[in-house]
Amino acid sequence: MGLSIIIVNYRSGSLVIDCIRSLQRFNEILPYEIIVVDNSSCDGSDEMILSVFPVIRFIQMGYNAGFARANNAGIRAAKGEVFLLLNPDTISVDDSIQRCYQQLMNSDHIAAGVQLLDQELKPQISGNYFVKGGLNHLLPIPYWGGMIRWLGYRSNVKIPNVREAKPVEVVDWISGAFLMVKKVGIMKAGLMDEDFFLYAEEVEWCHRLGNFGQLCIFGDLKIIHLEGGSINKDQQIPEKGYYNLFDRKGLQLMVSNHLRVRKQYSVFWFLFLLLNYSWGCVFFFIVSTIHRLLLLKSPFDDWVLAGKFAKNVLRLWALAPKIISGRPHFYKMF
Repeated sequence: MGLSIIIVNYRSGSLVIDCIRSLQRFNEILPYEIIVVDNSSCDGSDEMILSVFPVIRFIQMGYNAGFARANNAGIRAAKGEVFLLLNPDTISVDDSIQRCYQQLMNSDHIAAGVQLLDQELKPQISGNYFVKGGLNHLLPIPYWGGMIRWLGYRSNVKIPNVREAKPVEVVDWISGAFLMVKKVGIMKAGLMDEDFFLYAEEVEWCHRLGNFGQLCIFGDLKIIHLEGGSINKDQQIPEKGYYNLFDRKGLQLMVSNHLRVRKQYSVFWFLFLLLNYSWGCVFFFIVSTIHRLLLLKSPFDDWVLAGKFAKNVLRLWALAPKIISGRPHFYKMF
């Protein structure tokens, strides 16, 4: 078996079916297996998927295990020499999976991704570079993050992401929507960290993988990614990006990103981010009030959002002792 394709499902059976149908159309030569890991969807997804694809391998976790634990279960069961972690909200448009496998195997790279495209076939961010201390996680903070972004541009700070990749673009970490890894790399770096429920787990994993080899994006290979299609549908969240810090998804983002910074960098950088988020709450209240007054609108229009943001930051503070301790804990926020 050359390639093991692992797809994690949580109440996204129709997306999984569309994903598998698309990849089967373009992968007729490469020997591969498909493993679907279900996070206790309890919505008939298992019957739906198996009725269409009865020969795939199906693993039932029995609970909502999140991204890292479910993928680890798939990796443990896989027989291939290369593993592809593939989001259910991806659509193959050509033989990029097969070509990615061939190019990865013929290279010294330990892991690879492809150029992600949105529904309009416009490039999405596919690979990224590390920013010291995870300071890029400050950018989503309302107003305060905007000021930091402005200062970064003024200082000509290197942009930490790759939206349009070159044919071979060496990066620090690869989007978990399409992450192909050699088995030998996982044997050296270990599995994904199971403290994570969702978000940032592939960043921390790529950091460890990078200790044993280079990671790259093959920019001439492409796949469509319906960004956030699975989790946004389940949580009824219209926003597809990662800048909404006001709801349960926002809380999970904040916790996972801070956890990653603690693991990859240090307690100092974790606290530095947390203090910036705390100041960001105060800054949000003050600046949004002034901004609204200048627009001749009610100065309190943004206070509801500011309050939700502050509530999430307080919950993050409550988790801070556990995160700082470094003891194993499953950081599941929804």
